Amino acid sequence: MRVGLYSITYLGIWYDGPALSIEEIVVRAKRFGYDGIEIDGKRPHGNPADCPQRRCHELRDRASDAGVPVYAVAANNDFSSPIPEFRESQLLYVRDLIRMTADLGAPVLRVFAAWPGVTMDGETATYLEARRVWRETQRESTPGQIWDRCRAGLTEAAQWAGEHGVTLALQNHPPVTNTPDDMVRMIREVASPNLKACLDAPLAAKQGISAMLDTARSVPGLQALSHYGGEYQRRPDGSVVGNVRDPNDELTPEDYYADFAQGMRDIGYDGYIGYELCHPLPKGSGLDFADLNAQLAAAYMRAIVTYPPTAAGD
Repeated sequence: MRVGLYSITYLGIWYDGPALSIEEIVVRAKRFGYDGIEIDGKRPHGNPADCPQRRCHELRDRASDAGVPVYAVAANNDFSSPIPEFRESQLLYVRDLIRMTADLGAPVLRVFAAWPGVTMDGETATYLEARRVWRETQRESTPGQIWDRCRAGLTEAAQWAGEHGVTLALQNHPPVTNTPDDMVRMIREVASPNLKACLDAPLAAKQGISAMLDTARSVPGLQALSHYGGEYQRRPDGSVVGNVRDPNDELTPEDYYADFAQGMRDIGYDGYIGYELCHPLPKGSGLDFADLNAQLAAAYMRAIVTYPPTAAGD
């Protein structure tokens, strides 16, 4: 696998400080040793309304010239609403993101089946309010009705993706694709060569997956993108260790990333795994906190995906 940097790390919503521009992220990705960047599909980074073809080509060339090409764009879409106008707005958003992804020269657009979103609580983001609104919106819908709406949206989006030479990568992210099996089931039901998988190990671990090697081996021919997260620290010997603080995490990265990487090797996946700093941080964490974790995360994952494995920091 190649190691990428997902721009949400520098969106300015999880740390106390300003968002960085894509140009600034390109510089950091190069400096920290990443192989490419993934652009989040919302302001201030990658809302398609702000990214006409000329702007996309400028970013494509800037990143490519720096040796860190744009390998993916990430949609923040929700096809689950019972309100047709909401679903149609989301379809227009994803259609324009597909165009933007192609203009950036990126092969992959990450998509959700459903995504509640985030809200801002003062200077930083929170998931709580958005998740409450999503649950209330779906209160009169059955799980089957929600599933069918998401499948219909993904089916239409996959058709547009094929027209632009873009692959959609469905993430195993709740609240609809709540497990890797849900993700694969949705892909099979859509039955399009333009919809593949974005199996993420940290999400799978939270979803009760303990046999990460087997789970990674379960998506041969489907895996198109992946992510990892967490916080990191450097040991006195110079190696890097994962230091995940999320109280909902029962496993540390050391428990599953090595198995996940081996499973990806076994199925022949040689695409990107992108780092994302995308969770509530310690109060007062600023841009320097994001920089430190992005730098250490690159060294950490580089050691895992290198075969045979090395110690992070070597």
